[in-house]
Amino acid sequence: MAQSISDRRDVQFVLNEQLTIGDLCKGIYADLNTKTFDLLMNEARNLAVKELLPILKECDEEGCKFDNGKVITPEGFKRAWKLFCEGEWLTVADDMEVGGQGMPQVLAVASLELFAGANMAFSIYPMLAHGAGKLVELYGTDKQKELFLGKMYSGEWGGTMCLTEPEAGSDVGALTTTAKDNGDGTYSISGTKIFISAGEQDLTENIIHPVLARIEGSPPGTAGISIFLVPKIWVNDDGSLGEDNDVVCDRIEHKMGIHASATCQLTFGSKGKCRGMLLGEVNKGMRIMFHMMNEERLNVGVQALGAASASYLLALDYARQRIQGKNLLAGKDAPGVPIIQHPDVRRMLIKMKAYVEGLRSLNYYTGVCMDRARIAENDEEKAYWQSFVDILTPVCKGYSTERGWEVTVDGIQVYGGYGYTTEYPMEQIARDCKITTIYEGTTGIQAMDLLGRKIPMKDGKVFMALLGEIKKTVAEAKGIAGLEELAAKVDAAADKLAETAQALAKAARSPKVMTAFANATPFLDSMGDVLLGWMHLWRAAVSAPKLEKAVGGKTGEDRAKAVASNKDAAFYDGQIQTAKYFINVILTTTLGRMDSIRLLEDAPVEMADAGFGG
Repeated sequence: MAQSISDRRDVQFVLNEQLTIGDLCKGIYADLNTKTFDLLMNEARNLAVKELLPILKECDEEGCKFDNGKVITPEGFKRAWKLFCEGEWLTVADDMEVGGQGMPQVLAVASLELFAGANMAFSIYPMLAHGAGKLVELYGTDKQKELFLGKMYSGEWGGTMCLTEPEAGSDVGALTTTAKDNGDGTYSISGTKIFISAGEQDLTENIIHPVLARIEGSPPGTAGISIFLVPKIWVNDDGSLGEDNDVVCDRIEHKMGIHASATCQLTFGSKGKCRGMLLGEVNKGMRIMFHMMNEERLNVGVQALGAASASYLLALDYARQRIQGKNLLAGKDAPGVPIIQHPDVRRMLIKMKAYVEGLRSLNYYTGVCMDRARIAENDEEKAYWQSFVDILTPVCKGYSTERGWEVTVDGIQVYGGYGYTTEYPMEQIARDCKITTIYEGTTGIQAMDLLGRKIPMKDGKVFMALLGEIKKTVAEAKGIAGLEELAAKVDAAADKLAETAQALAKAARSPKVMTAFANATPFLDSMGDVLLGWMHLWRAAVSAPKLEKAVGGKTGEDRAKAVASNKDAAFYDGQIQTAKYFINVILTTTLGRMDSIRLLEDAPVEMADAGFGG
């Protein structure tokens, strides 16, 4: 039976063989073991496959309905939300002291891949609820935690992220939402926010909105922004629900995809009766909100991975069943064959496989970095791993989503005309995936963050340390028969990435700053390619010795038969073949892109506006 959503064997390979997450079982994870991890992943897969996937199409068709300020989510989401919360999936990696399961973050990543791959629109609701709850956990007062945290982490109450405004867009510093001190520990909030995912819904009895606003008299720009907890329904001091808090949903957006996710416009204080509580310190709102934004950016990268993985497995299964055309090597009277026998289809499939598996390794690795920071034995070690999370965040978000979207488009192509119809799920997966390149900061914003903030961190030492990790894998692979050439190519690509980063960073500090940032997205793509080259080389280095053991030293035709007849051998051989394809084909083209970046062509910024035509 064909697998759906994600390849169970590949997930196990990444977790247990590539990243060896059993090594995390110390410190706060000392009471855990890989058997527990496997059980959790089995339960996540069951929920995704048995509950979320079957309602994917019907919930997309039903969508969210807007009725006089209220949002009605698809009927199937009610049961799904109940089961999701009962399973405590909102808090897989949170401390047990605050109601979490206390699992490693990498398992939260792996389970989100399943949930998003099964039903991306549904996955948005818990993502926002958890992110808002984490702000309360980290920055809330004891009273705020008492009032909000338990119900948010249990899923009884929902959460959002309220920062975008009609005129400000991504320029958050231009917001106009205001907060007036009432003198009793509350603030009167007034303003409008747009593109608020889960801003209004009927899955929870209350919604807690973290809202960015400017207190009267605060400085302009981002330096004067504070953040407030604004409940949809006011919460009394004893924790009971009070009156409506003058938070009104004016409309929901009609979108290309994620139809079952409510994207709302919210007005706060239209009647002058909206109250909020200051979260953290005055004028520190952006620093606090960025914690949630970074969490969601990593989550969005995993959402795209989930969509890409589901698209690939569906395309693979279809290609094995769809009979069309003759094998190129067969005679004119030969019968039709499954399209997986056609070279161009195989090209698309191996490309899809290479991106999906590489992105899985990259995103899981980032989760492991978070875990290693949590169990670090000293501040230096903690800072080392956390710095990798910081520099990888814009890549995981920007690169994963762009390549994930690309994979879903290729998935449609494998299906041909059927892929473009609503009879099959491919077009919905692609529609749903596209938003990942846009929300939580577009790819261009991620690229600017990478070039302007992350590459220069600690005078470039974090970037060089990350390249040092690549070099460790290169050194290991050079000692494995058959991988020497692949290792040398990844090594050369890493060196060229370092040279390109240095040239671009220098340009960013010069009169060519505009040209430098016009190349930020190509640089992000190049860094993502090099990182995936590393991940595939790492996969191959793990697989090669195990493949040799599985085939028993056979060569030639006997070896081919051994691979074909042994599932483990076929898997490990597939890892090596995929690494060869990515490094020899995709990574080779990356070298040319880096050459073009270093040319620092000025045309995009020198062309007059009128020169663009129109």
